[in-house]
Amino acid sequence: MLLIGHLFSATAQVDDTMGKRIKTQNKGKMYFYWGWNTASYSNSDIRFKGNNYDYTIHNASAQDRISPISIDKYLYIGNITIPQTNARIGYYFHDNWNASIGLDHMKYVLNQYQTASVSGTINLAETDEGTQLFNGQYNTTDTILYEEFTTLEHTDGLNYIHLEVARVDNIGDYLAINPDIIQINITEGLGAGVLYPKTNAKVLNKERYDQFHVSGYGIALKGGINITFFKNFFIQAELKGGFIDLPNIRTTTNKSDSASQHFFFVQQNITFGGVFRLFNRKKKSKLPLQ
Repeated sequence: MLLIGHLFSATAQVDDTMGKRIKTQNKGKMYFYWGWNTASYSNSDIRFKGNNYDYTIHNASAQDRISPISIDKYLYIGNITIPQTNARIGYYFHDNWNASIGLDHMKYVLNQYQTASVSGTINLAETDEGTQLFNGQYNTTDTILYEEFTTLEHTDGLNYIHLEVARVDNIGDYLAINPDIIQINITEGLGAGVLYPKTNAKVLNKERYDQFHVSGYGIALKGGINITFFKNFFIQAELKGGFIDLPNIRTTTNKSDSASQHFFFVQQNITFGGVFRLFNRKKKSKLPLQ
């Protein structure tokens, strides 16, 4: 009963000078979080081109790659980037608004052995790297995506590095809940940034390539709920959706080889973090009326 009393007592106070309920004060605070995601992707057309080949896999399907849940995989510092993760640091420039920079570490795996429609031309010469087994003219030809034909994975990962602006509203301000004990925040955000994937690709049995490369850009919207305990610790669940365009994917050690694609994505995120005040708020002085 004592805790419940503290929970509701402080927000029953009002600002003596304005006659309004005191709201949660976030301006000047910084926050950070770390967590994990699952992701799903729309089908996409993926174009592969290089010396003596230019073909497109149409309406190709892909999925994420979730690491099996274990303490070693998810909590051991040496394996911290193996799961699909989210990290963010931000600053409140207003009681209800913050700006942040974040990394969404997703994984994208082209489904192997799917039957997909392929169009274009493959005409590798004997002097070209790779196999001539797949040479020919493809006219929306149904083709099984064997490993020797094409593999494409952004598995270390599909790294979305972006800036975001988000609004945060504590619904406890309207329910007379003490924000020093618990806050129930609704948040919405808009972000944009670059994609820096480490793409694991093998095209026409050429040498496998697996290096980081700036490959495109993304934009995303999110909505979520944040529960903050004792002003400094929080758990946040988010639903995020967006668009990714990758016009410059490296696929082999030869820079003339590349791929391009664009698709939509949906993320479900769970994160844990902390919030702290960077600067003390200046209290308004109460001067007597003249």
